[in-house]
Amino acid sequence: MAISATFSSHGFQGKRLVSPPRKSFGGNNVWLKQPVHSKSKSFSVELFNEGRNQCVMSTNSSRVQCRALEMKNNKSSSMVGNRFQLDDVIESQQFDRDTLSSIFEVAREMEKIEKKSTGREILKGYLMATLFYEPSTRTRLSFESAMKRLGGEVLTTENAREFSSAAKGETLEDTIRTVEGYSDITVMRHFESGAARRAAATASIPIINAGDGPGQHPTQALLDVYTIEREIGKLDGIKVALVGDLAYGRTVRSLAYLLAKYRDVKIYFVSPDVVKMKDDIKDYLTSMGVQWEESADLVEVASKCDVVYQTRIQRERFGEWVDLYEEARGKYIVDLSVVNAMQKHAIVMHPLPRLDEITVDVDGDPRAAYFRQAKNGLYIRMALLKLLLLGW
Repeated sequence: MAISATFSSHGFQGKRLVSPPRKSFGGNNVWLKQPVHSKSKSFSVELFNEGRNQCVMSTNSSRVQCRALEMKNNKSSSMVGNRFQLDDVIESQQFDRDTLSSIFEVAREMEKIEKKSTGREILKGYLMATLFYEPSTRTRLSFESAMKRLGGEVLTTENAREFSSAAKGETLEDTIRTVEGYSDITVMRHFESGAARRAAATASIPIINAGDGPGQHPTQALLDVYTIEREIGKLDGIKVALVGDLAYGRTVRSLAYLLAKYRDVKIYFVSPDVVKMKDDIKDYLTSMGVQWEESADLVEVASKCDVVYQTRIQRERFGEWVDLYEEARGKYIVDLSVVNAMQKHAIVMHPLPRLDEITVDVDGDPRAAYFRQAKNGLYIRMALLKLLLLGW
């Protein structure tokens, strides 16, 4: 396999190449192993990135040609990395099964790093910006914890909708262009669906979508699937109940896209009429051959499923329609009667925060996996930061 790119030699004084060269090498930052002096008419210099790919740069005049060295044909994570490119994390559809398996493998490595002192400095010298236009606890703190546990540093802003230049009318694109001058990677939560895609189209550094309105929350979906695999022991052939706010819940939308990657999966939708799953997800699942069914009986569905994935009815998505929110809230609650109907191996999940949709007496049941699920978010986000900044 060969990767080629052309650059000007001007100014390459042994500095790190950030972008666009970053995206030309599978998402990995690239360093010169020795200084390049632009006054030389010809030279050759070996490059390396922080994945396992190597390349050699040679030049004559003012143009530089670069290509990758021959790769060994093995099944290491570097070879897996060559099958796809991870530049940004924007939506669940960008991942396939091989990508997911590879990310989960790195996440298991991150779990070992988190528990030991070795490997904790791999992101030393890197800076992550967290740009959150909506409130967040778990997502923001887990990303910041992930970065710091790997030796990196964090610039953070919470409620940027009110306390950033967005309040003055600055466009998202201008904000992203400014923030990327201060950091190596940006994690963004925004109130508008599609905002992460706009940011990625503007930025020359990696963008991670930490939730864009009612659109998607791909890192949550990644940690959800990772949790299911760890808790149930498989992803093929499972039955999953998605409960609660399915119309505006970005977590369940993203999770549905990922579950469609696996074989013989069946999904049950259990929700009040006002927040039923939208047709785009249903049509996608049908197109992928995934069975789905709508039901009004939570106890019956829970008795069949491996996973009951409960979600909060989101007051903030209803605007002035308070009566509709009150109508939907409290209709489906996971309590001991629901848990007692579940199979012994099954689990209850929730993206959190919860209000009253899971009663606290469920917390003591070993099938209550939602706090373990939240902890898994740390490992997935450590893995993503490592892959986006250093590669495979």
